[in-house]
Amino acid sequence: MARVSRDQTAKNHERIEQASARLLRERGLDVSVADVMADAGLTHGGFYGHFASKDELAAAACARAFGEAAERWRERTAGRRTRRSRWLAVIESYLSAPHRDHPGAGCAATALAADVARQPPGKPVRAAYVAGCKQLAAMLADLSPAATPAGRARQGWAQLAMLVGAVSLSRAMDGDPDADQVLRAARDYLADADASAAAGADNDGAST
Repeated sequence: MARVSRDQTAKNHERIEQASARLLRERGLDVSVADVMADAGLTHGGFYGHFASKDELAAAACARAFGEAAERWRERTAGRRTRRSRWLAVIESYLSAPHRDHPGAGCAATALAADVARQPPGKPVRAAYVAGCKQLAAMLADLSPAATPAGRARQGWAQLAMLVGAVSLSRAMDGDPDADQVLRAARDYLADADASAAAGADNDGAST
C-alpha cells in the first residue's frame, strides 16, 4: 500500500478538523468519530493516524470553532472607523436569525455551552472552551467604552454572557413567535447599555 504523502496527510487532518468543528456545533459532543470521518470523506480506520482519542479531537475541534468565530469578528469589524460601529457589527450579526438557525457555522460559545458543562473536570474540551470564551470576551472588552481595564473586562464578560444566553434561548424556542423577540430585545438592550456607557465615559473625559 502506498504511503500517504505529508502534504496529503496535512490536508486530511484539516478536513477532519473542519468536519468535526462543524458537526460538534450542529450535534454536540456526542457526535461519533465515524460520522466525523464520513463527513470528511475519509475512512474510520484512518482516524488514529491524526488524533489519539475522541477527547483530543473534541478539544481541537472546539478550539478551531472558536478561532473561526474570532476571525469572523475581525472580518466584520475591519474597515469600520468607530468603536461603536465595530461593536455593533459583532452584536447585530451574533444576535441574528441566520446565526441562530445555522449552529454548524456559528459560535462555539453558544453551540457547545450545555455539552461542555456536562463534561467531567479535566476533559480537554473544557480547557479549549474556556480559552475560546476568554478570547471572545477579550475582543468584546477591546470594543468597550469603559474607562478602566477592569471596567472593560467586566463589560466584555457581561456582553458575552448575554449573547450566548440570548441565542441559546432563541434556539430552544424555535417555532415560537417570541424566539425572534428574544434576539431583538437583547440587541436593543445591549445597544442602549453601550450608548449609556459611552456617554458616561465621555463625561469622564475618556476616549472611545
